[in-house]
Amino acid sequence: MTESTTNTKPNSADTEAQPNFVIQRIYIKDISFEAPNTPQVFLDEWKPQMEVEIQNRSLQIGTDTHEVVLRIAVTTKINDKVAFLIEVQQAGIFSVHGATNEQLGPIIGSYCPSILFPYAREAIASLSMNGGFPPIHLAPVNFDAAYHQHMQQVANNPTTAAEETQH
Repeated sequence: MTESTTNTKPNSADTEAQPNFVIQRIYIKDISFEAPNTPQVFLDEWKPQMEVEIQNRSLQIGTDTHEVVLRIAVTTKINDKVAFLIEVQQAGIFSVHGATNEQLGPIIGSYCPSILFPYAREAIASLSMNGGFPPIHLAPVNFDAAYHQHMQQVANNPTTAAEETQH
């Protein structure tokens, strides 16, 4: 019989390479619901056309602390009339200690928005229902792909990269 042991203690290089990530707070920064064509829109057949716009931005608020804001705007129309507009800015404060610049970008630009998305999604569904409409259930978003696409656009157009603050 052979006995083998595995060293489960990470070496110091592994520990240094892994950033320490902490969610400090998750909150709604801004929220809006408008139904400008009620009650007339309730009389129309419910065949909505929906536009969804998603943006995120970040602000460094401390040495290793960042506010990330995920903004989702939903415009729903029936027969070219606006049934309702919803805008949610779901925010979070995140601490990221020990991250390199290469690690920090994807954490702030992709990982944090993916944490915020379910909260924003729930707020949008609740607002549409409370407004008298069917709930809006947004499809999942691949924030990794969106972040990589954004970084590719920045790499292809370095002139606007310095001006751009949103991913």
